Amino acid sequence: MPDQKRILVAPLNWGLGHATRCIPIIEALKNNGFEPIIASDGVALSLLQKEFPSLKSLELPSYKIEYAQKGKNFKLKMIWDSPKVLKAMAKEKKEIKRIVKKYSIDGIISDNRLGVYSKKVPCVFITHQLNVLSGNTTWLSSKMHQGIVKKFNACWVPDTAGKPNLTGRLGHLKKSKLDIKYLGPLSRFQKKELPKKYDLMVLLSGPEPQRGLLAKKLLKELKAFSGNVLFVKGKIEEQQTSETMALKNGQITICNFMQSEQLEEALNSSELVLSRSGYTTIMDLAKLEKKAFFIPTPGQYEQEYLAKRLDKKGIFPYAKQEEFQVGDLNRIRDYSGLNNVEKSVDYTSLFEAFSKVKENSEPTSTSLST
Repeated sequence: MPDQKRILVAPLNWGLGHATRCIPIIEALKNNGFEPIIASDGVALSLLQKEFPSLKSLELPSYKIEYAQKGKNFKLKMIWDSPKVLKAMAKEKKEIKRIVKKYSIDGIISDNRLGVYSKKVPCVFITHQLNVLSGNTTWLSSKMHQGIVKKFNACWVPDTAGKPNLTGRLGHLKKSKLDIKYLGPLSRFQKKELPKKYDLMVLLSGPEPQRGLLAKKLLKELKAFSGNVLFVKGKIEEQQTSETMALKNGQITICNFMQSEQLEEALNSSELVLSRSGYTTIMDLAKLEKKAFFIPTPGQYEQEYLAKRLDKKGIFPYAKQEEFQVGDLNRIRDYSGLNNVEKSVDYTSLFEAFSKVKENSEPTSTSLST
């Protein structure tokens, strides 16, 4: 039996979405006879290590992404931090060169990690943002991003190519020379018919300080909620913790984090969901056909765009973080929610990208195996 090809899977550590949507990709690699190796940093790496304890995992240099305290300063903070990100990317490129050689890597899947690329092996880039929204500089940020994606052998977009779709202008270009393959929405979850356990599930993630600011605000607001609430903070820590807080007409169960199996059961057992409008969350809600309310991260153009787009289409309501009140949740009943838009992914065809040997490659012990 030929040696398994080793595929490096490297999601960006920006919240948990990039890591969680790589879970079905990693499972598919295993099921198709590949050996996935995980590479990331921070909470993204911790989450995948908990999900796949038997897989080899490597730590990459951190981009050290933090949000501004105020949404209006979001872009300014990103510009201010750009030298730090560029420095991390340079370290990342150097580390990837070492990893490819040391671990005989046969292919790379980068989920928005801009420096995870090698000329020695086939490389794939995963993104739902072919256009990167940044206000009046969208044309520039999009052009720069597409220039980076162009270096990769293929770009996988977790959405549908035509209409209806989930990403709108984020994931669709009018004209492009990029090798784009639309996977359909990705989710690690399966829809199950379970008895209702929670009236509301709060699901948080994202970089600090905004994750913590929202958690604090919601715990205060939800004191006036009637019903049972599951509150998942999205803090990946060594041990899972849980505590219960009484309400006048119900209770809140607060967890620091949940792994996929627990989250799947909790989401299927919840009537409503309150969360950020991150794209991975939207894909999960579509798969589970759940109704939800969104609070986009202040100043993050992508989340604000997605929240406004879905609200306008009558699918999910949203509110600005500083304006949200618990009574806003009553608006959910007037919105349709999403139906499952998942399509079957032909992973065998997708993974053929790793059967090719790049022109500049130096064959390793496994790079020519079939």
